[in-house]
Amino acid sequence: MKIKDLLDSGNGMCAILSLADLKEFALTLIAEAKAAAKEEKEDEEYLTPQQTAEMLGVTTNSLWRWNRDGYLKNVKVGRKPFYKKSDVLKLMEG
Repeated sequence: MKIKDLLDSGNGMCAILSLADLKEFALTLIAEAKAAAKEEKEDEEYLTPQQTAEMLGVTTNSLWRWNRDGYLKNVKVGRKPFYKKSDVLKLMEG
């Protein structure tokens, strides 16, 4: 039985594990986290400063100040700034 199966069963049992079992469990968790992060990155949509400014009803100068102040950070691709659509939507929600 795998460690994850034991945890998912919800039983309050004690178990003796080998180091190999712990290593396998850790590697499984790491692989799952990497897969989730990769999936999140692939699903992310990026907006140009102009698109972002239009969505928020502000100027691109405001976006520049917000990036400087950490209010809405941009992501650079080469030298060009882009904004994560998910960040913009969170900002719009309040």
